[in-house]
Amino acid sequence: MISCGVDEAGRGPMFGPLVVGAVYCDDDSVLKRIGVKDSKKLSPGQRERMYDEISDSVMHWCVVPISAEDIDSKMKTQSLNMIELDLFVEAVSAYGADTVYADCPDVNTERFGRIMESRLDGRKVVAAHKADALYPVVSAASIMAKVTRDRMLDDLRKEFDVEIGSGYPSDAVTAGFIEKWIKDNGCAPKHTRTSWEPVRKMLSARKTTSLDDW
Repeated sequence: MISCGVDEAGRGPMFGPLVVGAVYCDDDSVLKRIGVKDSKKLSPGQRERMYDEISDSVMHWCVVPISAEDIDSKMKTQSLNMIELDLFVEAVSAYGADTVYADCPDVNTERFGRIMESRLDGRKVVAAHKADALYPVVSAASIMAKVTRDRMLDDLRKEFDVEIGSGYPSDAVTAGFIEKWIKDNGCAPKHTRTSWEPVRKMLSARKTTSLDDW
């Protein structure tokens, strides 16, 4: 019996990509030996080490990233939950599995799981809140997604040649970076989710300031 775990990293940030990870295995004992757990409870060093060990140990894994610009575009017609579900389906379809364990973003886990099942040719889907703490295969998926996203953020730091923080609205470094960019350039920097409320407020404040100056 092949199990697949699927989870995301970067759902909430206002800057940078969202990354979905999927891990496939027929025996999660190897994941338990590695010591996988919810990626948020691991240090960056632990995640990097486990990323390599998971990659070398499981039968298959993959990541599916989506850019901030594509998230903004899709959110004109879709909820974030449905965007995430589409990415889950894409990741899970990359390899055969009997049962899929999904870390569910929806308040209604049964509905989310039912929709996923309907798009996966009847494969059983177990959708649960905090699945990354319940199922080692989902913990492993969360680690692959998180490390991939962190590496993508490192590339963005090099692109801008400044510190950009974690991308989350609560991160003062990220907020300061975006706010300064908007003030200096009149628009949000590339890789910013302009559909996010904090960014919309910054853009609105810049527009109001410009009108006052005029």
